[in-house]
Amino acid sequence: MTTRRDFLRNSAAAALGAALVSRAQAASLPEAPIQGSAATQPPFRPTEGRPYNPVVTLNGWTLPWRMKDGWKEFHLIAEPVVREIAPGMKAHLWGYNGQSPGPTIECVEGDKVRIFVTNKLPEHTTIHWHGILLPNGMDGVGGLNQPQIPSGKTYVYEFVMKKSGTFKYHPHADEMVQMAMGMMGFIVVHPRDPTQHGVDRDFVFLINAYDIDPGSYTPRVATMTEFNLWTWNSRAFPGIDPLVIGKGDRVRIRMGNLTMTSHPIHLHGYDFSVTCTDGGWVPPSAQWPEVTIDVPVGGMRAFEFVADEPGDWAFHCHKSHHTMGPMGHQVPTMIGVEQRGVAARINQLIPEYMTMGEKGMADMGAMEMPLPANTLPMMTGQGPFGPIEMGGMFTVVKVREGLARNDYNDPGWYQHPRGTVAYEAA
Repeated sequence: MTTRRDFLRNSAAAALGAALVSRAQAASLPEAPIQGSAATQPPFRPTEGRPYNPVVTLNGWTLPWRMKDGWKEFHLIAEPVVREIAPGMKAHLWGYNGQSPGPTIECVEGDKVRIFVTNKLPEHTTIHWHGILLPNGMDGVGGLNQPQIPSGKTYVYEFVMKKSGTFKYHPHADEMVQMAMGMMGFIVVHPRDPTQHGVDRDFVFLINAYDIDPGSYTPRVATMTEFNLWTWNSRAFPGIDPLVIGKGDRVRIRMGNLTMTSHPIHLHGYDFSVTCTDGGWVPPSAQWPEVTIDVPVGGMRAFEFVADEPGDWAFHCHKSHHTMGPMGHQVPTMIGVEQRGVAARINQLIPEYMTMGEKGMADMGAMEMPLPANTLPMMTGQGPFGPIEMGGMFTVVKVREGLARNDYNDPGWYQHPRGTVAYEAA
């Protein structure tokens, strides 16, 4: 992780935002750490301020802060970033502090929060604090609640976190472009009492989608429905890290959806209780059991379960095209079409041509096929028993005995006890 101390020192005198100009100009800006790695970072343990049990951001990280005169101060930089979607593919996106999505902001109910936002985009921007109860002039809708943040300027948002819960941040300026380019991030407000709503492992991620042509790097910002990259925290399988959990742990998974469609998120091996939305915590008497939870457009959902069954459990969106890599929307169905005679003739002109699809598409998960530059296969991933035949919004929840409380390292594939794997009938 690197910082931009020199840049911030030189820019500290920049004009700062509405309603806070006099105070902000009199103070130096906090540092703005930059994260370049796409790997899941360890939980950020607070060293000052109110105590809390930190979250783990899937393929992401938590933004550090400083305490100043009773205020918890953060610094976000809105800027162009390069994000690895999965090994073999990178995207030119817009985000915060070196990544898209931006870093998770963690604080505690009752905290006085001051967030500096420096705009290094080629156009103006704002930040809306989705679900946070705050003064109207801090809500972040450009033109309605505040002036737009011009390129090269820094504005300040200041408010008190009135309630705990699961929230997010994103622009309300040129929203079609800036959201499509990846500008978003997670906010977790912990309860004032760290024992309230306590869990052993608390994971967060945002659901997002992009339309990026093979061989190109920049999303099509005008796409409304026909996306070809379905991602969690701007990562696609096999680039999404596993969720590593100790047997017996109580686990919470929080998700926010900033795509153009809903996502039925399904966890194998467990049922769970829906415990939180972006509207707040669900009282125990109103919680309901699920194995699949639909996350609506613009919504947040959190569920909890006790990890009492070890194994490698699939975790994915249940819309089948959302667990696939980039593919064309006009691919013909060739199931049942005999292609051998046609293929022989085509091979005379194109020796590398292969017939596919007459018996289904599973061959694509096993074949090593040449791909255009900077794209991903439609199906990919190798498991202990062969091709996993997945892509997009898919990963694995790995539940293991004997993990240390803070151990999030990938334990490898599960070793099944003898007699517990499906087998061929004699």
